[in-house]
Amino acid sequence: MAKDKPDLPSSGEQALIRELATLLNETGLSEIEIEKSGLKIRVARHLQMTTLAPAVQAPAVAAPPVTPGATAQPSGAGEPGEAAGAVKSPMVGTVYLCPEPGSTPFVEVGARVSEGQTLLIIEAMKTMNHIPAPRSGTVKQVLVENNQPVEYGEPLIVLE
Repeated sequence: MAKDKPDLPSSGEQALIRELATLLNETGLSEIEIEKSGLKIRVARHLQMTTLAPAVQAPAVAAPPVTPGATAQPSGAGEPGEAAGAVKSPMVGTVYLCPEPGSTPFVEVGARVSEGQTLLIIEAMKTMNHIPAPRSGTVKQVLVENNQPVEYGEPLIVLE
């Protein structure tokens, strides 16, 4: 009857979970998921505010060129489109609007998307995470540029 509690991780799994939690703290990521030998482990945390990534992001992002239709992007909180359908970043990483360099973007302003359709990719820890549309709609604004660093909760695309 040693298998009465299958939910409890083994000592090796517990050590791996601790390592992943430490990696989350060191990198500022909001979640890490690995799959190894049929075992899938996901470690996540809810971030209220990240202080590491903005310090890196500020010099790397040129804000003035990022305003083709998103004049309120830097402030974010007061943007009317944000409450009305902004798709927010589920993690800290780098945005890619195209599946590969030089190809056409996943979506453009005015495009009709269906629920589950890939809007963009966020690379985090060398993992390409496809970000799906949470609902069907029309792309009203693309608030980020290709290869731009993003924060957890940052508005990426506005759907209407």
